[in-house]
Amino acid sequence: MYKKKLFFFGLGTSFILLIALASTAISAHLTRQNLEQSTIAQSLLSEHQQLSNTSYRLFKQLTDEIIFGENANQANVRKKRTKIKTAITNIRRLELLQREALGEESTIGTIEDTDELEALINNIINKFEKIVDNKNSVPIAQKQDLRSLLEESIDNEFREAINAAESRQGKVVASINARINALNTAIVWFTLILGVLVVPLIGYACYWLFHQLYQPLALIQGATNTIANGNYREPISATLDSEFQQLAMSINQLAKRLQEHEQYEAKSRKELEFQVEQRTSELTQANFQLTKIDSRRRQFIADVSHELRTPLTIIRGEAQVTLRVKSISENEYKDTLNVILNQAINLSHLVDSLLLLTRAEMTQLHLSLASTPIEPIVVSEVHKWRKLCPKRNILLEIPSDTKQVKVRIDAQRIEQVLSILLDNSNKYSASGASINVSTWHDSEHAYISVSDLGQGISGAEIENIFERFVRFSKHNEGVGLGLPIAKAIVEAHKGNITVSSKQGEGSTFTISLPLEK
Repeated sequence: MYKKKLFFFGLGTSFILLIALASTAISAHLTRQNLEQSTIAQSLLSEHQQLSNTSYRLFKQLTDEIIFGENANQANVRKKRTKIKTAITNIRRLELLQREALGEESTIGTIEDTDELEALINNIINKFEKIVDNKNSVPIAQKQDLRSLLEESIDNEFREAINAAESRQGKVVASINARINALNTAIVWFTLILGVLVVPLIGYACYWLFHQLYQPLALIQGATNTIANGNYREPISATLDSEFQQLAMSINQLAKRLQEHEQYEAKSRKELEFQVEQRTSELTQANFQLTKIDSRRRQFIADVSHELRTPLTIIRGEAQVTLRVKSISENEYKDTLNVILNQAINLSHLVDSLLLLTRAEMTQLHLSLASTPIEPIVVSEVHKWRKLCPKRNILLEIPSDTKQVKVRIDAQRIEQVLSILLDNSNKYSASGASINVSTWHDSEHAYISVSDLGQGISGAEIENIFERFVRFSKHNEGVGLGLPIAKAIVEAHKGNITVSSKQGEGSTFTISLPLEK
Protein backbone atom coordinates (compact mmCIF):
# COMPACT_ATOMS: atom_id res chain seq x y z
CA MET A 1 0.00 0.00 0.00
CA TYR A 2 2.68 2.49 0.98
CA LYS A 3 4.80 1.45 -2.02
CA LYS A 4 2.03 2.58 -4.41
CA LYS A 5 1.69 5.89 -2.61
CA LEU A 6 5.39 6.49 -2.81
CA PHE A 7 5.38 5.47 -6.51
CA PHE A 8 2.64 7.94 -7.45
CA PHE A 9 4.26 10.69 -5.42
CA GLY A 10 7.59 10.12 -7.18
CA LEU A 11 5.91 9.96 -10.60
CA GLY A 12 4.13 13.26 -10.10
CA THR A 13 7.25 14.94 -8.78
CA SER A 14 9.26 13.65 -11.76
CA PHE A 15 6.65 14.99 -14.22
CA ILE A 16 6.79 18.44 -12.64
CA LEU A 17 10.56 18.30 -12.68
CA LEU A 18 10.55 17.38 -16.41
CA ILE A 19 8.32 20.36 -17.17
CA ALA A 20 10.66 22.65 -15.24
CA LEU A 21 13.73 21.21 -16.99
CA ALA A 22 12.13 21.50 -20.45
CA SER A 23 11.12 25.10 -19.76
CA THR A 24 14.64 25.87 -18.60
CA ALA A 25 16.15 24.29 -21.73
CA ILE A 26 13.82 26.21 -24.09
CA SER A 27 14.49 29.46 -22.24
CA ALA A 28 18.24 28.87 -22.43
CA HIS A 29 18.03 28.13 -26.17
CA LEU A 30 15.98 31.24 -26.95
CA THR A 31 18.21 33.38 -24.76
CA ARG A 32 21.32 32.09 -26.53
CA GLN A 33 19.78 32.87 -29.98
CA ASN A 34 18.83 36.37 -28.92
CA LEU A 35 22.26 36.99 -27.44
CA GLU A 36 23.89 35.82 -30.71
CA GLN A 37 21.61 38.11 -32.73
CA SER A 38 22.32 40.99 -30.37
CA THR A 39 26.06 40.39 -30.69
CA ILE A 40 25.85 40.42 -34.52
CA ALA A 41 23.75 43.59 -34.50
CA GLN A 42 26.10 45.36 -32.09
CA SER A 43 29.14 44.30 -34.14
CA LEU A 44 27.44 45.51 -37.35
CA LEU A 45 26.67 48.88 -35.77
CA SER A 46 30.28 49.15 -34.57
CA GLU A 47 31.56 48.37 -38.10
CA HIS A 48 29.36 51.14 -39.57
CA GLN A 49 30.78 53.60 -37.04
CA GLN A 50 34.32 52.44 -37.83
CA LEU A 51 33.64 52.86 -41.59
CA SER A 52 32.30 56.36 -40.98
CA ASN A 53 35.32 57.46 -38.91
CA THR A 54 37.88 55.99 -41.34
CA SER A 55 36.15 57.51 -44.37
CA TYR A 56 36.03 61.00 -42.86
CA ARG A 57 39.73 60.80 -41.93
CA LEU A 58 40.61 59.81 -45.52
CA PHE A 59 38.44 62.59 -46.95
CA LYS A 60 40.14 65.14 -44.63
CA GLN A 61 43.63 63.99 -45.66
CA LEU A 62 42.79 64.28 -49.35
CA THR A 63 41.17 67.72 -48.77
CA ASP A 64 44.29 69.02 -46.98
CA GLU A 65 46.42 67.88 -49.91
CA ILE A 66 44.31 69.87 -52.34
CA ILE A 67 43.92 73.02 -50.19
CA PHE A 68 47.39 73.34 -48.71
CA GLY A 69 49.27 71.75 -51.53
CA GLU A 70 50.85 69.14 -49.29
CA ASN A 71 51.61 65.73 -50.63
CA ALA A 72 49.56 63.11 -48.86
CA ASN A 73 51.31 60.17 -47.32
CA GLN A 74 50.36 57.44 -49.78
CA ALA A 75 51.07 54.74 -47.24
CA ASN A 76 48.47 56.22 -44.86
CA VAL A 77 46.02 56.64 -47.72
CA ARG A 78 46.42 53.01 -48.75
CA LYS A 79 46.11 51.95 -45.11
CA LYS A 80 42.83 53.85 -44.65
CA ARG A 81 41.44 52.52 -47.96
CA THR A 82 42.34 49.00 -46.80
CA LYS A 83 40.51 49.62 -43.50
CA ILE A 84 37.49 50.84 -45.47
CA LYS A 85 37.46 47.71 -47.63
CA THR A 86 37.86 45.52 -44.55
CA ALA A 87 35.00 47.30 -42.79
CA ILE A 88 32.72 46.92 -45.85
CA THR A 89 33.65 43.22 -46.09
CA ASN A 90 32.83 42.71 -42.40
CA ILE A 91 29.58 44.63 -42.83
CA ARG A 92 28.51 42.39 -45.75
CA ARG A 93 29.41 39.22 -43.78
CA LEU A 94 27.57 40.41 -40.66
CA GLU A 95 24.53 41.52 -42.70
CA LEU A 96 24.29 38.06 -44.25
CA LEU A 97 24.45 36.48 -40.78
CA GLN A 98 21.88 38.94 -39.50
CA ARG A 99 19.54 38.20 -42.43
CA GLU A 100 19.84 34.47 -41.79
CA ALA A 101 19.01 35.02 -38.10
CA LEU A 102 16.24 37.64 -38.40
CA GLY A 103 14.84 36.99 -41.90
CA GLU A 104 14.70 39.15 -45.02
CA GLU A 105 11.69 41.13 -43.87
CA SER A 106 13.47 42.48 -40.77
CA THR A 107 16.67 43.31 -42.72
CA ILE A 108 15.25 44.45 -46.05
CA GLY A 109 17.54 46.81 -47.95
CA THR A 110 20.58 46.40 -45.69
CA ILE A 111 22.79 44.52 -48.15
CA GLU A 112 21.73 46.71 -51.13
CA ASP A 113 22.40 49.89 -49.15
CA THR A 114 25.90 48.63 -48.35
CA ASP A 115 26.63 48.20 -52.06
CA GLU A 116 25.43 51.75 -52.71
CA LEU A 117 27.51 53.07 -49.80
CA GLU A 118 30.64 51.36 -51.14
CA ALA A 119 30.01 52.79 -54.62
CA LEU A 120 29.52 56.27 -53.11
CA ILE A 121 32.82 56.09 -51.17
CA ASN A 122 34.69 54.94 -54.30
CA ASN A 123 33.08 57.73 -56.33
CA ILE A 124 34.14 60.36 -53.77
CA ILE A 125 37.72 59.04 -53.73
CA ASN A 126 37.80 59.09 -57.58
CA LYS A 127 36.62 62.71 -57.57
CA PHE A 128 39.41 63.62 -55.14
CA GLU A 129 41.96 61.94 -57.37
CA LYS A 130 40.60 63.77 -60.44
CA ILE A 131 40.89 67.14 -58.69
CA VAL A 132 44.42 66.32 -57.62
CA ASP A 133 45.34 65.32 -61.18
CA ASN A 134 43.98 68.67 -62.52
CA LYS A 135 46.28 70.89 -60.46
CA ASN A 136 47.41 72.78 -63.57
CA SER A 137 43.82 73.81 -64.47
CA VAL A 138 42.21 77.11 -63.55
CA PRO A 139 42.25 77.49 -59.72
CA ILE A 140 38.69 78.81 -59.70
CA ALA A 141 37.37 75.75 -61.47
CA GLN A 142 39.39 73.48 -59.20
CA LYS A 143 38.02 75.28 -56.13
CA GLN A 144 34.45 74.92 -57.40
CA ASP A 145 34.93 71.19 -57.99
CA LEU A 146 36.30 70.74 -54.43
CA ARG A 147 33.41 72.72 -52.93
CA SER A 148 30.89 70.70 -54.88
CA LEU A 149 32.58 67.50 -53.70
CA LEU A 150 32.61 68.54 -50.07
CA GLU A 151 29.10 69.98 -49.92
CA GLU A 152 27.16 67.66 -52.17
CA SER A 153 28.98 64.35 -52.17
CA ILE A 154 30.39 64.24 -48.62
CA ASP A 155 28.15 66.49 -46.51
CA ASN A 156 24.90 65.49 -48.21
CA GLU A 157 25.12 62.14 -49.97
CA PHE A 158 27.76 60.34 -47.82
CA ARG A 159 26.53 61.72 -44.48
CA GLU A 160 22.92 60.81 -45.28
CA ALA A 161 23.93 57.33 -46.47
CA ILE A 162 26.10 56.52 -43.43
CA ASN A 163 23.56 58.04 -41.00
CA ALA A 164 20.79 56.04 -42.62
CA ALA A 165 22.81 52.83 -42.29
CA GLU A 166 23.59 53.53 -38.63
CA SER A 167 20.00 54.51 -37.88
CA ARG A 168 18.67 51.39 -39.58
CA GLN A 169 21.13 49.19 -37.68
CA GLY A 170 20.31 50.96 -34.40
CA LYS A 171 16.64 50.09 -34.94
CA VAL A 172 17.63 46.46 -35.48
CA VAL A 173 19.60 46.51 -32.22
CA ALA A 174 16.68 48.10 -30.39
CA SER A 175 14.31 45.50 -31.87
CA ILE A 176 16.54 42.64 -30.71
CA ASN A 177 16.88 44.15 -27.21
CA ALA A 178 13.11 44.51 -27.05
CA ARG A 179 12.75 40.83 -28.01
CA ILE A 180 15.25 39.88 -25.30
CA ASN A 181 13.34 41.92 -22.71
CA ALA A 182 10.07 40.39 -23.83
CA LEU A 183 11.56 36.91 -23.58
CA ASN A 184 12.93 37.62 -20.08
CA THR A 185 9.54 38.95 -19.01
CA ALA A 186 7.85 35.86 -20.40
CA ILE A 187 10.30 33.60 -18.60
CA VAL A 188 9.70 35.44 -15.30
CA TRP A 189 5.93 35.21 -15.66
CA PHE A 190 6.11 31.57 -16.68
CA THR A 191 8.30 30.82 -13.64
CA LEU A 192 5.90 32.66 -11.35
CA ILE A 193 2.84 30.91 -12.78
CA LEU A 194 4.58 27.54 -12.63
CA GLY A 195 5.62 28.22 -9.03
CA VAL A 196 2.11 29.30 -8.06
CA LEU A 197 0.67 26.11 -9.55
CA VAL A 198 3.38 23.64 -8.58
CA VAL A 199 4.35 24.71 -5.05
CA PRO A 200 0.86 24.23 -3.56
CA LEU A 201 0.54 20.95 -5.47
CA ILE A 202 3.83 19.64 -4.13
CA GLY A 203 3.00 20.93 -0.64
CA TYR A 204 -0.35 19.14 -0.71
CA ALA A 205 1.28 15.95 -1.99
CA CYS A 206 3.90 16.08 0.78
CA TYR A 207 1.21 16.71 3.36
CA TRP A 208 -0.82 13.78 2.03
CA LEU A 209 2.17 11.44 2.06
CA PHE A 210 3.22 12.59 5.53
CA HIS A 211 -0.30 12.11 6.83
CA GLN A 212 -0.40 8.60 5.40
CA LEU A 213 2.87 7.65 7.05
CA TYR A 214 2.56 9.57 10.31
CA GLN A 215 0.09 7.33 12.15
CA PRO A 216 2.20 4.11 12.16
CA LEU A 217 5.37 6.07 12.80
CA ALA A 218 3.73 7.86 15.73
CA LEU A 219 2.61 4.53 17.16
CA ILE A 220 6.12 3.11 16.82
CA GLN A 221 7.65 6.22 18.39
CA GLY A 222 5.20 6.05 21.29
CA ALA A 223 6.03 2.38 21.77
CA THR A 224 9.77 3.06 21.91
CA ASN A 225 9.24 5.89 24.41
CA THR A 226 7.09 3.59 26.52
CA ILE A 227 9.84 0.96 26.50
CA ALA A 228 12.46 3.59 27.32
CA ASN A 229 10.37 4.68 30.33
CA GLY A 230 10.31 1.11 31.65
CA ASN A 231 6.75 0.10 30.69
CA TYR A 232 6.99 -3.22 28.84
CA ARG A 233 3.33 -4.31 28.70
CA GLU A 234 2.57 -4.70 24.95
CA PRO A 235 3.47 -1.16 23.84
CA ILE A 236 1.74 -1.54 20.41
CA SER A 237 -1.78 -2.92 20.67
CA ALA A 238 -3.32 -1.41 17.49
CA THR A 239 -3.44 -3.30 14.18
CA LEU A 240 -1.27 -1.72 11.49
CA ASP A 241 -0.86 -2.27 7.78
CA SER A 242 1.23 -5.13 6.53
CA GLU A 243 4.39 -3.04 6.08
CA PHE A 244 4.44 -2.16 9.82
CA GLN A 245 2.65 -5.10 11.46
CA GLN A 246 5.73 -7.33 11.53
CA LEU A 247 7.75 -4.48 13.04
CA ALA A 248 5.08 -3.97 15.72
CA MET A 249 5.16 -7.66 16.63
CA SER A 250 8.96 -7.54 16.94
CA ILE A 251 8.79 -4.48 19.21
CA ASN A 252 6.24 -6.18 21.49
CA GLN A 253 8.42 -9.29 21.71
CA LEU A 254 11.45 -7.13 22.45
CA ALA A 255 9.57 -5.36 25.25
CA LYS A 256 8.65 -8.67 26.82
CA ARG A 257 12.23 -9.93 26.79
CA LEU A 258 13.54 -6.63 28.12
CA GLN A 259 11.12 -6.85 31.03
CA GLU A 260 12.32 -10.32 31.95
CA HIS A 261 15.95 -9.33 31.58
CA GLU A 262 15.54 -6.17 33.64
CA GLN A 263 13.89 -8.02 36.49
CA TYR A 264 16.69 -10.58 36.60
CA GLU A 265 19.33 -7.85 36.28
CA ALA A 266 17.84 -5.81 39.14
CA LYS A 267 17.88 -8.82 41.43
CA SER A 268 21.47 -9.73 40.51
CA ARG A 269 22.63 -6.11 40.79
CA LYS A 270 21.29 -5.73 44.32
CA GLU A 271 23.02 -8.89 45.47
CA LEU A 272 26.27 -7.92 43.80
CA GLU A 273 26.17 -4.34 45.11
CA PHE A 274 25.67 -5.56 48.65
CA GLN A 275 28.57 -8.00 48.41
CA VAL A 276 30.87 -5.51 46.69
CA GLU A 277 30.05 -2.76 49.15
CA GLN A 278 30.70 -5.04 52.10
CA ARG A 279 33.99 -6.35 50.71
CA THR A 280 35.13 -2.90 49.57
CA SER A 281 34.48 -1.38 52.97
CA GLU A 282 36.43 -4.13 54.69
CA LEU A 283 39.33 -3.95 52.22
CA THR A 284 39.47 -0.15 52.30
CA GLN A 285 39.61 -0.05 56.06
CA ALA A 286 42.20 -2.81 56.24
CA ASN A 287 44.31 -1.23 53.50
CA PHE A 288 44.15 2.16 55.17
CA GLN A 289 45.29 0.78 58.46
CA LEU A 290 48.07 -1.25 56.88
CA THR A 291 49.27 1.69 54.78
CA LYS A 292 49.20 3.98 57.77
CA ILE A 293 51.06 1.53 60.01
CA ASP A 294 53.61 0.68 57.33
CA SER A 295 54.26 4.32 56.49
CA ARG A 296 54.80 5.23 60.12
CA ARG A 297 56.99 2.18 60.68
CA ARG A 298 59.19 3.03 57.71
CA GLN A 299 59.45 6.69 58.65
CA PHE A 300 60.18 5.90 62.29
CA ILE A 301 62.89 3.35 61.41
CA ALA A 302 64.48 5.72 58.90
CA ASP A 303 64.49 8.66 61.31
CA VAL A 304 65.78 6.67 64.25
CA SER A 305 68.48 4.97 62.17
CA HIS A 306 69.67 8.31 60.89
CA GLU A 307 69.74 10.14 64.19
CA LEU A 308 71.04 7.35 66.43
CA ARG A 309 74.11 6.77 64.30
CA THR A 310 76.11 9.79 65.51
CA PRO A 311 75.65 9.43 69.31
CA LEU A 312 76.18 5.65 69.15
CA THR A 313 79.34 6.13 67.12
CA ILE A 314 80.64 8.59 69.73
CA ILE A 315 79.82 6.23 72.61
CA ARG A 316 81.48 3.29 70.87
CA GLY A 317 84.51 5.35 69.92
CA GLU A 318 85.05 6.70 73.45
CA ALA A 319 84.66 3.23 74.97
CA GLN A 320 87.06 1.61 72.47
CA VAL A 321 89.74 4.27 72.98
CA THR A 322 89.51 4.01 76.76
CA LEU A 323 89.73 0.21 76.71
CA ARG A 324 92.76 0.21 74.46
CA VAL A 325 94.78 2.37 76.82
CA LYS A 326 96.69 0.18 79.30
CA SER A 327 97.15 2.86 81.92
CA ILE A 328 94.51 5.56 82.39
CA SER A 329 93.81 7.99 85.18
CA GLU A 330 90.60 8.43 87.11
CA ASN A 331 89.95 11.84 85.52
CA GLU A 332 90.22 10.36 82.04
CA TYR A 333 87.70 7.67 83.05
CA LYS A 334 85.39 10.40 84.27
CA ASP A 335 85.77 12.38 81.04
CA THR A 336 84.93 9.32 78.99
CA LEU A 337 81.95 8.53 81.19
CA ASN A 338 80.73 12.15 80.96
CA VAL A 339 80.89 11.99 77.16
CA ILE A 340 78.98 8.70 77.17
CA LEU A 341 76.45 10.13 79.65
CA ASN A 342 75.88 13.26 77.54
CA GLN A 343 75.34 11.15 74.43
CA ALA A 344 72.99 8.87 76.35
CA ILE A 345 71.02 11.94 77.48
CA ASN A 346 70.86 13.14 73.87
CA LEU A 347 69.64 9.72 72.83
CA SER A 348 66.99 9.83 75.53
CA HIS A 349 65.80 13.27 74.36
CA LEU A 350 65.74 12.03 70.77
CA VAL A 351 63.68 8.97 71.67
CA ASP A 352 61.28 11.14 73.70
CA SER A 353 60.87 13.52 70.77
CA LEU A 354 60.25 10.71 68.31
CA LEU A 355 57.69 9.12 70.57
CA LEU A 356 55.94 12.47 70.99
CA LEU A 357 55.72 12.93 67.21
CA THR A 358 54.53 9.38 66.66
CA ARG A 359 51.81 9.72 69.30
CA ALA A 360 50.74 13.06 67.83
CA GLU A 361 50.42 11.54 64.35
CA MET A 362 48.39 8.67 65.80
CA THR A 363 46.24 11.18 67.75
CA GLN A 364 47.46 9.54 70.97
CA LEU A 365 49.28 12.58 72.38
CA HIS A 366 48.05 13.05 75.93
CA LEU A 367 47.21 16.64 76.83
CA SER A 368 46.26 17.96 80.26
CA LEU A 369 43.89 20.67 79.07
CA ALA A 370 42.83 23.45 81.41
CA SER A 371 41.52 26.99 81.11
CA THR A 372 44.69 29.07 81.27
CA PRO A 373 45.44 32.80 80.79
CA ILE A 374 47.86 33.33 77.94
CA GLU A 375 49.87 36.14 79.58
CA PRO A 376 51.57 34.22 82.46
CA ILE A 377 52.84 31.49 80.14
CA VAL A 378 54.45 33.94 77.72
CA VAL A 379 55.90 36.11 80.52
CA SER A 380 57.35 33.07 82.32
CA GLU A 381 59.00 31.68 79.19
CA VAL A 382 60.47 35.05 78.17
CA HIS A 383 61.82 35.55 81.71
CA LYS A 384 63.46 32.10 81.60
CA TRP A 385 65.22 32.82 78.28
CA ARG A 386 66.37 36.22 79.47
CA LYS A 387 68.24 34.42 82.25
CA LEU A 388 69.63 31.78 79.87
CA CYS A 389 70.76 34.44 77.35
CA PRO A 390 71.60 37.56 79.37
CA LYS A 391 73.34 39.16 76.36
CA ARG A 392 70.31 38.75 74.13
CA ASN A 393 67.71 41.54 74.07
CA ILE A 394 64.34 39.77 74.22
CA LEU A 395 61.43 42.21 73.93
CA LEU A 396 57.90 41.38 75.07
CA GLU A 397 54.73 43.12 73.93
CA ILE A 398 51.37 42.20 75.50
CA PRO A 399 48.42 44.60 74.92
CA SER A 400 46.28 45.32 77.94
CA ASP A 401 43.19 43.74 76.37
CA THR A 402 45.06 40.43 75.94
CA LYS A 403 46.08 40.00 79.60
CA GLN A 404 42.72 38.47 80.57
CA VAL A 405 42.42 36.25 77.50
CA LYS A 406 42.09 32.56 78.33
CA VAL A 407 42.65 29.48 76.21
CA ARG A 408 42.07 25.81 76.95
CA ILE A 409 45.55 24.31 76.67
CA ASP A 410 48.18 22.07 78.20
CA ALA A 411 50.39 24.83 79.65
CA GLN A 412 53.51 22.66 79.83
CA ARG A 413 53.25 21.72 76.14
CA ILE A 414 52.69 25.32 75.03
CA GLU A 415 55.73 26.37 77.09
CA GLN A 416 57.67 23.66 75.23
CA VAL A 417 56.56 25.19 71.90
CA LEU A 418 57.64 28.69 72.99
CA SER A 419 60.94 27.31 74.20
CA ILE A 420 61.57 25.69 70.77
CA LEU A 421 60.80 28.92 68.92
CA LEU A 422 62.95 31.09 71.23
CA ASP A 423 65.79 28.57 71.04
CA ASN A 424 65.74 28.70 67.21
CA SER A 425 65.61 32.51 67.19
CA ASN A 426 68.57 32.63 69.56
CA LYS A 427 70.58 30.16 67.45
CA TYR A 428 69.97 31.76 64.07
CA SER A 429 70.18 35.45 65.08
CA ALA A 430 73.37 37.43 65.03
CA SER A 431 75.02 38.29 68.34
CA GLY A 432 73.35 41.35 69.85
CA ALA A 433 70.27 41.17 67.62
CA SER A 434 66.97 41.46 69.46
CA ILE A 435 64.09 38.97 69.58
CA ASN A 436 60.50 40.23 69.72
CA VAL A 437 57.70 38.28 71.40
CA SER A 438 54.16 39.64 71.10
CA THR A 439 50.59 38.49 71.74
CA TRP A 440 47.18 39.63 70.53
CA HIS A 441 43.75 38.18 69.89
CA ASP A 442 40.61 38.49 67.80
CA SER A 443 37.09 37.17 68.27
CA GLU A 444 38.08 33.52 67.82
CA HIS A 445 41.83 33.04 68.38
CA ALA A 446 44.73 34.13 70.56
CA TYR A 447 48.07 34.69 68.81
CA ILE A 448 51.70 34.48 69.95
CA SER A 449 54.49 35.53 67.57
CA VAL A 450 58.27 35.18 67.91
CA SER A 451 60.29 37.39 65.53
CA ASP A 452 64.02 37.62 65.02
CA LEU A 453 66.38 39.64 62.86
CA GLY A 454 68.44 36.72 61.62
CA GLN A 455 69.44 35.73 58.12
CA GLY A 456 65.94 34.58 57.23
CA ILE A 457 64.77 31.38 55.56
CA SER A 458 64.71 30.71 51.82
CA GLY A 459 61.47 29.83 50.02
CA ALA A 460 62.60 26.23 49.43
CA GLU A 461 63.39 25.75 53.15
CA ILE A 462 60.04 27.25 54.25
CA GLU A 463 58.11 24.60 52.30
CA ASN A 464 59.73 21.78 54.33
CA ILE A 465 60.56 23.57 57.55
CA PHE A 466 58.02 21.63 59.63
CA GLU A 467 59.18 18.23 58.34
CA ARG A 468 61.18 15.96 60.65
CA PHE A 469 65.02 16.11 60.60
CA VAL A 470 65.06 19.24 58.40
CA ARG A 471 67.83 21.71 59.28
CA PHE A 472 68.58 25.14 57.89
CA SER A 473 71.14 25.07 55.10
CA LYS A 474 73.87 26.99 56.96
CA HIS A 475 73.33 25.46 60.43
CA ASN A 476 73.86 21.90 61.56
CA GLU A 477 72.92 22.29 65.22
CA GLY A 478 70.14 20.09 66.65
CA VAL A 479 68.46 17.11 65.02
CA GLY A 480 65.67 18.89 63.18
CA LEU A 481 62.77 17.81 65.39
CA GLY A 482 61.98 21.06 67.22
CA LEU A 483 59.62 22.65 64.71
CA PRO A 484 57.83 19.37 63.85
CA ILE A 485 57.24 18.87 67.60
CA ALA A 486 55.98 22.44 67.92
CA LYS A 487 53.60 21.96 65.01
CA ALA A 488 52.34 18.62 66.38
CA ILE A 489 51.64 20.15 69.81
CA VAL A 490 49.88 23.22 68.39
CA GLU A 491 47.72 21.15 66.01
CA ALA A 492 46.83 18.80 68.89
CA HIS A 493 45.34 21.94 70.53
CA LYS A 494 43.32 22.54 67.28
CA GLY A 495 45.55 25.50 66.57
CA ASN A 496 47.93 26.44 63.78
CA ILE A 497 51.55 27.59 63.41
CA THR A 498 52.81 29.61 60.44
CA VAL A 499 56.07 31.20 59.37
CA SER A 500 56.90 34.25 57.30
CA SER A 501 60.47 35.09 56.42
CA LYS A 502 62.58 37.18 54.09
CA GLN A 503 66.24 36.45 53.63
CA GLY A 504 68.44 39.05 55.24
CA GLU A 505 65.59 40.49 57.33
CA GLY A 506 64.66 37.68 59.74
CA SER A 507 61.73 35.35 60.39
CA THR A 508 58.43 35.41 62.29
CA PHE A 509 56.71 32.31 63.69
CA THR A 510 53.06 32.79 64.70
CA ILE A 511 50.98 30.45 66.87
CA SER A 512 47.18 30.67 66.82
CA LEU A 513 45.12 28.96 69.55
CA PRO A 514 41.30 28.90 69.74
CA LEU A 515 39.84 30.98 72.56
CA GLU A 516 37.94 29.30 75.33
CA LYS A 517 34.24 29.23 74.50
